[in-house]
Amino acid sequence: MAHLTRCLIAGIVALLPIGALSLTVFWLESSIRSAFFRDAAFYFPGLGLLAVLVALYAIGLGVTTFVGRWLFAAFDGVIGRVPLLGLMYRSLKQVLGYGKGDDALFTRVVLVPSRDSDGAQLGLVTRAVPSKDGLARELVFVPFSPNPASGRLILVESSALRPAGIEVHQALELLVTMGKSSRVPDGSGS
Repeated sequence: MAHLTRCLIAGIVALLPIGALSLTVFWLESSIRSAFFRDAAFYFPGLGLLAVLVALYAIGLGVTTFVGRWLFAAFDGVIGRVPLLGLMYRSLKQVLGYGKGDDALFTRVVLVPSRDSDGAQLGLVTRAVPSKDGLARELVFVPFSPNPASGRLILVESSALRPAGIEVHQALELLVTMGKSSRVPDGSGS
C-alpha cells in the first residue's frame, strides 16, 4: 500500500507542472481569442498565442535597433510628461531599476561585506550621507531574495563597498531569479 501511495503521489507531482502549463496556455488562448479574434473567419487554435509571440518579437526587434531605441526614447520622454500617467510610469521604472539621473531610486549596485561570513551581499546604493567625522558613508538597501521589495537599509562606510559591475535592473533580476540570471557580479567593478 505504501508503494502504491508513493507512486501515485509521485505521478501527481510529476503531472502538476504540465497540467498548470496546459491550463495557463488554454486560458491565455481563450482570453486572447475572445478579446481579439471573436468574429474572425481565419481563426485557428493557437492564433492568439502566435499573435502575442509575433508582437513581442517585433517590439523586441524594434527597441534593439537604432531607430527603435530612438523612437522608444522619444515615447519615454513624452509619456513621462503626461501629468498622472507620467508619475506612475517614472515610479514603475524606478522600482524596476531602470530609473536614471538624480531622481533614480538606486544609483548603483555594490557588494556589501557580509556581517557573519567572508562573503558579500548585493546592495543598492540610495544616496551618500554627509558625516561630521569626515568619513564618507552611503545608505545601502540590501534586498532579500526572491522578493527584493523587502530587505534592510544600512549605513556603510564607502570604503567598505565594492562595485558589483552590474546595472540596477540586472541586480533586481538576479535577486528575483535567486541567482539563475545570466549576469552575475564578479566584484571587479567592470
